[in-house]
Amino acid sequence: MKNIFSILLLMISCMTFSQVIIGNQTGSATDKTSVLLEFAAGQNKGIILPYVRTLPTGATLAEGTILLDATDSNAAKVKYYKGSSTWMDLSSGNGANVSSAMQIQPAAASENSSSKVIIGSTTSNVDGVLVLESTQKAMVLPMVLSTADIPNPSPGMMVYINKPGAKRLAVFNGAVWTYWQK
Repeated sequence: MKNIFSILLLMISCMTFSQVIIGNQTGSATDKTSVLLEFAAGQNKGIILPYVRTLPTGATLAEGTILLDATDSNAAKVKYYKGSSTWMDLSSGNGANVSSAMQIQPAAASENSSSKVIIGSTTSNVDGVLVLESTQKAMVLPMVLSTADIPNPSPGMMVYINKPGAKRLAVFNGAVWTYWQK
């Protein structure tokens, strides 16, 4: 029942062009003026990226798309789309065997390819499961102090490590965490 309520709340929030906070009513950003989507602080959880068996292509593929590339389920990698048919590997070349995780993912034939949640607008020409449409606002990733605090991370998980002296993006491909910092 709680999940149904959360989904309804998310849908209503999307229709009213408001900010969406997942996990509590406060979120983690202190200044909300530029935030479209954020997550509760101190949860030691991440956001799970969509798994794909075939890398998307075409005119509706948007720069900044992030996913778990499971085209080879024995060497899955987190990737983002830079545009001009270029996918960047965020797993630093480390592939993970996600065969068992792929067994519980829906088969492509059973997916509704037009299903998506759009936050920030009523429509979008972009293909995606979760589409954030805003020219002025962004998503704040779930924040953790350490990836070691996350019990049983899932392949395709992404978090922001908000630890003094070690702030960075972390992605989990199913085998190893890869860390990106400035």
